[in-house]
Amino acid sequence: MAKIIIRVPATSANVGSGLDSVGIALHLYYTVIVEEKTDKWKVNHALGADIPTDERNLIVQTILKVNPDIHPRQLTVISDVPIAHGLGSSTTAVVAGIKIANVLGELNLSLTDQINLGSQFEGHSENVASALLGEMTVSTFDGKQAIATKIALPDISALMYIRPDGISEAQSRKKLPETINFDDAIYASSKENVFVALACQGKWDEAVKLIEGDRIHEPARKDLVPEMDTILETAHKLNIYGTYLSGPGPTVGTLGDEASLTQLRIELQQKNMNGSLRLLRIDQDGATVRGE
Repeated sequence: MAKIIIRVPATSANVGSGLDSVGIALHLYYTVIVEEKTDKWKVNHALGADIPTDERNLIVQTILKVNPDIHPRQLTVISDVPIAHGLGSSTTAVVAGIKIANVLGELNLSLTDQINLGSQFEGHSENVASALLGEMTVSTFDGKQAIATKIALPDISALMYIRPDGISEAQSRKKLPETINFDDAIYASSKENVFVALACQGKWDEAVKLIEGDRIHEPARKDLVPEMDTILETAHKLNIYGTYLSGPGPTVGTLGDEASLTQLRIELQQKNMNGSLRLLRIDQDGATVRGE
């Protein structure tokens, strides 16, 4: 069998008040090259000493969860997705593992099967659905079964402000409140419902404003990105609306047309904030497999 190349997009989740539900795939990729059979699993990468290079690697763990009988291989990982920065880095490894197991094990898993498996492994569905389907997805997961749908987006981009200090999802989830005020819950859910409805109708200019001002998770996590207020204020001065905390943080995303976001990036670069700014296109296809 020829080399297999798996490419998985980064994802930006929790768009608006869509906690664990609404995500977007980005033109930023995690690539895994599946090479020759070996006696033991070997994962080549330049992601740092904290990422295992043997069967403890998350890709391999996922492969073996899907099919424990798959023979060890050498894998080479090339990734532009920052680890623990709210851009779905763990999801990219999980999705790559599912795709590899599906090909090597000749399992013929449908996309629905793959979303279900990934959601079970991750504990939530939004990153997995977006990584597999591309564009924007809306999903729900009850612990066993995931339901996901894809929404086509207009010609927009995302400006991601990425702080250099990462945080694990487990650490970030500890910040979430145990209960939510009833009025806040109604406000947040109704606002997100309208956002999704407008997006489905192609009324993006009306929809995008509704992702700001989340009351579900952003208030508890906002301290992870103290620059968020500056980003919001600067964007609003440019009449740009659509800024939100990406995933568990510490990254902030702003959605809009490329020209407007380019101007926003120029303005923010002058403020000497402690982080990087990346202007990314939206991935339309989701994870791909080549060389089967």
